Amino acid sequence: MSVIDVTEEDALLIDEARLSWNDETTHARVQGLSRNPALPDTLVPRILEHPAADIVHVMYGRDWSDELFDIVAAHPDVRLREMLARCPRVTAGQRIRMIDDPDLHVLMALLEGPFAARSEPLPGWAYRKIAEHPAVRRRLPLYFPTELSRAAVAAFAAADDEELAAWARATSEPEPMTAERARTIAAGDSPWERRDIALEPDLPADVIVTLSADPDPRVRTYVSMRPELSEAERAAIGYQVSTHDRLPRLDWVLAADGAQLQRCVSSAHPGLRRSAACNTRLTTDQIAELAADDDFPVRLLLCENQEAVPTDLVVRTYLEARVITRGELLSHPAIVGADLTGYADSPHWGARALVVLDRRAPAELIERLSRDEHPGVRSWAAHDTRLSLQRLLELLEDPETATAAAANPGLPAELMAAILEAPIGSGDPPPGAAPSTGS
Repeated sequence: MSVIDVTEEDALLIDEARLSWNDETTHARVQGLSRNPALPDTLVPRILEHPAADIVHVMYGRDWSDELFDIVAAHPDVRLREMLARCPRVTAGQRIRMIDDPDLHVLMALLEGPFAARSEPLPGWAYRKIAEHPAVRRRLPLYFPTELSRAAVAAFAAADDEELAAWARATSEPEPMTAERARTIAAGDSPWERRDIALEPDLPADVIVTLSADPDPRVRTYVSMRPELSEAERAAIGYQVSTHDRLPRLDWVLAADGAQLQRCVSSAHPGLRRSAACNTRLTTDQIAELAADDDFPVRLLLCENQEAVPTDLVVRTYLEARVITRGELLSHPAIVGADLTGYADSPHWGARALVVLDRRAPAELIERLSRDEHPGVRSWAAHDTRLSLQRLLELLEDPETATAAAANPGLPAELMAAILEAPIGSGDPPPGAAPSTGS
């Protein structure tokens, strides 16, 4: 069901709509419908067959009724069934109904689990039943236990089948680190192994000296983050850290407090400051110090791990970020519930677009932003259900905002159906291009 109730006046607007229908606009609108959380269940089977649909968004971006789940679970396309088995919003009760699927890819998807850390696991008996499939049993030895869901491995560990239980209980613990082994690795040819031991506790002093002069800058960087080193000793190692380098979170920094934590916050070493930004014991002053850090990853990690940061820092960090997880910043407590209307006149279009996240922003302001000079702002506003239907239809007609407007939950279901009926490959409009809601 659409969020916007269609009144008689709205019905007239829909009847009078004269949308352009061609391959480009249809493709853009179907892409938008793929992301529309209000797409009715009745239209999902149709969009899954549409050549312009974004199947990933259709599958992973919605809740699943039992009726719709059963339809897709029986679909002849194994790709759709495999994706369904991984959907984070599919319940365990629904997923159980797939354990008799004949395809190995679907069964392994059930064992690997959805792409969501908090997904509901299957009961143990269901995992063990899947493992009885001959193809699954042949495939399991190719996996490490960590590649499957924890619930599946736990179920296998308790299985009566000794071979399966032994596989599940198998561990990949590294060989114990001894002084002799450390010296062998430090003198070896593998920079990856030398890097991996650089932060090992209780390394012999001579090994630390060797690694501190290692020809590989990555090894020198890792060893420079050891807890026993002074600032002067770190600087003497000649480490190299760029904005794009991914460094490990240092356990000893995460556990630090008091004077030791302050030394990490004020350290000249970006690696220590990045880990300090994740420490749960930071004081207000330490958060402020890190918020002004000239290293972007420090500010990003601070926003990702601390709730007590100012809204403006989160906004600036979001606008600057080019990481795949940047969208998660928009659910930060400093953003959710904050008054964002002050950004409506920002010179940065990205900041103006964020105003739509403020659910208390008046509809008049959203309407104004939908006419912004920048298409990015207009597209963000086109998603918003506070828009009038007339303005939404105008945005659906505009090639620059058609995709975003089609993703608006307030789009009438009649128009959703008409978009899916529009032919691809001909210049003709769909039958009844101006759909009627009836009287």
